[in-house]
Amino acid sequence: MLLSRAMNLSDYNYDLPEDLIAQFPPEQRGDSRLLCLDGCTGDLIDSHFSQFIDYLNPGDLLVFNDTKVMPARLFGNKETGGKVELLIERLVSTHQALAHIRASKSPKPGSMIILDNGVQLKIIGRQDALFLIESLGDDLSSVMSDQGHIPLPPYIERSDNDDDGDRYQTIYAKNTGAVAAPTAGLHFTDEMMMLLEAKGIETAFVTLHVGAGTFQPVRVDNLDDHVMHKEYVELNQAVVDIVERTKEKGGRVIAVGTTSVRSLESAALAGELKPMFADTNLFIRPGFKFNVVDAILTNFHLPESTLLMLISAFSGFDHVKQAYQHAIKEKYRFFSYGDAMFLSCKSGKGI
Repeated sequence: MLLSRAMNLSDYNYDLPEDLIAQFPPEQRGDSRLLCLDGCTGDLIDSHFSQFIDYLNPGDLLVFNDTKVMPARLFGNKETGGKVELLIERLVSTHQALAHIRASKSPKPGSMIILDNGVQLKIIGRQDALFLIESLGDDLSSVMSDQGHIPLPPYIERSDNDDDGDRYQTIYAKNTGAVAAPTAGLHFTDEMMMLLEAKGIETAFVTLHVGAGTFQPVRVDNLDDHVMHKEYVELNQAVVDIVERTKEKGGRVIAVGTTSVRSLESAALAGELKPMFADTNLFIRPGFKFNVVDAILTNFHLPESTLLMLISAFSGFDHVKQAYQHAIKEKYRFFSYGDAMFLSCKSGKGI
């Protein structure tokens, strides 16, 4: 089915006019366009997310990622007065976390960062690009709740506002731990969820805490040399059971977002889906064999990103390239607050 197997980073580049990068969510949640791509034929249909349910069948299963975005961006100063910006990547304990730190000079172990409300954070050490920090006062969850900012992606060129606290979360967000939203889920409303239930569409929830690495550029041209960042996955036995029942009855397993894809396929690398409570650094690109996922709802992805490689593995590199060219021509809105794509294959269950 794959029309070509692009192996180099430059194969995944494309030119995107800046005015197509959505800087704000649509006025109403779910008021987004939907581009449907048949990965088996390359056929495209211009649609609207309100019609998404029309492309689903009773007995299909939608798998959502219920991670919740932390107010993970913090601002402060070094003891010497220099400005510091922190992005909490992962809570290690109530008072310790791994964080990205942006400053004129990297802070040294033992040094202190004083946040805007006076809370002191101590630099304990480093783990590769991340700093291990410790709060000497309140627990870090409270610190973030008190003065943290929603960590909007770097291509949204504005500061976060009160609206982002709601709109950069899915309506079913439950388990706090992400620094980026599983953006395909941002389109869903309470009304859509009720319509899904009424039509006989099953739902299940996994958790993958999206890390800042999802925005990190691939720095090697030969994709064989790329090492994926790690993200934590929780997929329980109930999800395994409903996936098995769906398959047995001839329904499709439809992943809502690339994070749900990575969760399901990470838990099924041995060929059989099993519960998983661990980190994954699964790199899905053309040539990958999908064991679980039959269709994907996703947003449009950055040039040269691993997420673009993932959907190219699913629907075919050439088909995805043509779909993106079509989306640009038709002025779809791109990235986190943008429009959606539905990737399926009418002539078969899987791709």
